[in-house]
Amino acid sequence: MSYLILIIGFILLIKGADIFVDGAAKIAKKFGIPSIIVGLTIVSLGTSAPELSVSLIASFEGNNGITIGNVLGSNIFNTLMVLGVTAIIMPIVIKKNSVIKDYIINIVVSIVLLVLTFGRVLLNKEAALTRISGIILLILCTIYTLYLIKSAKSRKEEDSEEEEDIKILSCIIKIILGIIGIIAGGNLVVSSASDIAYSFGLSDKLVGLTIVAVGTSLPELVTTMIASIKGENDIAIGNVLGSNIFNILLILGVSSSINAIPISSSLLIDILFLIVISIILGIFMFKGKKDKLKLDKLEGLILVLLYIIYMIYIISRN
Repeated sequence: MSYLILIIGFILLIKGADIFVDGAAKIAKKFGIPSIIVGLTIVSLGTSAPELSVSLIASFEGNNGITIGNVLGSNIFNTLMVLGVTAIIMPIVIKKNSVIKDYIINIVVSIVLLVLTFGRVLLNKEAALTRISGIILLILCTIYTLYLIKSAKSRKEEDSEEEEDIKILSCIIKIILGIIGIIAGGNLVVSSASDIAYSFGLSDKLVGLTIVAVGTSLPELVTTMIASIKGENDIAIGNVLGSNIFNILLILGVSSSINAIPISSSLLIDILFLIVISIILGIFMFKGKKDKLKLDKLEGLILVLLYIIYMIYIISRN
């Protein structure tokens, strides 16, 4: 039965993501909002909904392994698998100036997480995300959101395409239906995959880093792939960067504000790995042309291979 639910979840995810990207992209064109802003806000928040719901439930239940494992695992999956698989299918090319600030913020946020958690060790305290740390993350999340709003006001679409008859109500309905499909599909995938994983006796932390992380990141994978295929590369990159940023600032911020999250020493490696692969991603993307950012098939393959190696490592570690 769990396998049937898993398949149904995948179907809902794919269809929901398709409808969602279509609605979001049309609204961007209608109001002259840059696609990168749509990707960093509406799309990334919509596709992060499964991570938020899973982490909040886990936090309320005191299941810290799934809470922190879900976020770290999702961000690593987004960076390596989502962008890697998308680049293998179709190389990603966008304007460099549309994403460089958000790329830097993505790395800075990961470093902030490292400092808030393991900086306590330097003070001879247990590594953890305390309630104070959670509040700090939520303040940073508010600042980042305000930055996005300001960017949306100052950055307009440069491409002057022919006016398209876009009905706002229709787009809003598509976005709502898409989010419902994404969340419902993600929840079905996570619940069924978790049942399958627990039946094999896996630990909560391992389930959080692998099964739950992959399951809740499927919306990002499907949405990014479909956005890239449709030529909405700004949404594709913006979705991943925005999702990673909101996963740490919003999801861990809210979760640790509810209950302090103890962090095991083994997770230090996972946080450092997240920072390293983010730097590698930048090296791949910012090479070559000065005004263009590109992730080609070979680089996508390297990212996927790095994820496979990481999976082998954490499974053997646990």
